[in-house]
Amino acid sequence: MNIFRRIYCRTFQIAFRAAIPFLPYRKPHILDGIADLPALFRDKGISSVLLVTDKGIRKAGITADLEQIMSDAGIKLAVYDSTVANPTTANVEEARRLYLSSGCQAIIGFGGGSSIDAAKAVGARIAYPRKPLSRMEGILKVLRRIPLLIAVPTTAGTGSETTLASVIVDSETRHKYPINSFPLIPSYAVLDPEVTRTLPPSLTAATGLDALTHAVEAFIGRSTTRETRKEALEAVSLIFSSLPAAYRSGSDMDARRNMLRAAFLAGSAFTVSYVGYIHAVAHALGGRYNVPHGLANAVLMPYVLESYGEAAWKKLSKLADAAGIKGRSDEEKAKAFIAAIRSMEKEMNIPDHLDGIREEDIPELSKYADKEANPLYPVPRLMDAEELQVFFHTVMASSPSVATTA
Repeated sequence: MNIFRRIYCRTFQIAFRAAIPFLPYRKPHILDGIADLPALFRDKGISSVLLVTDKGIRKAGITADLEQIMSDAGIKLAVYDSTVANPTTANVEEARRLYLSSGCQAIIGFGGGSSIDAAKAVGARIAYPRKPLSRMEGILKVLRRIPLLIAVPTTAGTGSETTLASVIVDSETRHKYPINSFPLIPSYAVLDPEVTRTLPPSLTAATGLDALTHAVEAFIGRSTTRETRKEALEAVSLIFSSLPAAYRSGSDMDARRNMLRAAFLAGSAFTVSYVGYIHAVAHALGGRYNVPHGLANAVLMPYVLESYGEAAWKKLSKLADAAGIKGRSDEEKAKAFIAAIRSMEKEMNIPDHLDGIREEDIPELSKYADKEANPLYPVPRLMDAEELQVFFHTVMASSPSVATTA
């Protein structure tokens, strides 16, 4: 990255960090189970609710208890279950029409990050009926209050239940972009480990590593606060101690509960302190090839962390401490931490590359990643579109190597 753009990016990030104490960050109220929802709706005078989920979750019967509870309470539930991985603008518009035709007054996002992100975007479109989602891309484009939003995560990873972000794919262009605005933070988050019990091992791994990515990128960036550092450290500690157990046994409710807390903490941390190039590259891959976001983050994470080199060693060494990893120097602990991530990923059958990436797409994908990340993401070391191309090349190849000077 040239010196002038570097100065611009860092100045932008410094200004944004200085503004953190004055911005309306908030955390959702936590509910322990879906059985708490009817009383909440009655208290708020709500009689009709839109449920946003996906067909896999509904077919597996995971929403059945909620649907029965709402029916027993006399609360109408309109169900939109066509959300796809990497939710699209078409998903949002279909769900919005159902919300309006059913006279809904609130929205429940029930599922992984895709369903919760779609629910947030539906809320944004209800608040702005004449403004397309493409005009909400970026920071603080949604200022009006959205309908009451409740997030029920069925995975422990995305952190969408506590963040101000909704990531959407344009159905026509396949461009994947974030919408970052404070009204999108859910009012309530239901952290119920029972709804994660049937999550398959592969998704437990990918979503858990997504949470790890959130915690790591929030911590090693340059816009941390005392609170976000504390949240990220606790999240890393919980993930290293609980994710392998949750992967091995879906019925380990202590591990499942710890992972839900870790995902919530990591989401809270990156909402304030942001993420980095792992996410920017992963979003580009998800938009073009529909690569599951958690998997893309997991595959990219060791390579991107290595590429930061000395700029990230000190902070990575603190994360190593949280994970119980020993070493004699910051460099040694940082490298051991990255090695531990690789080891955990191997144990959980995470690949070290992704199929389907086309060489001819990489220049355009790297521009998308550059546009998303710069100047907003306060990464340890700045890179431009040309430098970011190395990560696309690395994960499309079978050889797990990356130049740390990229």
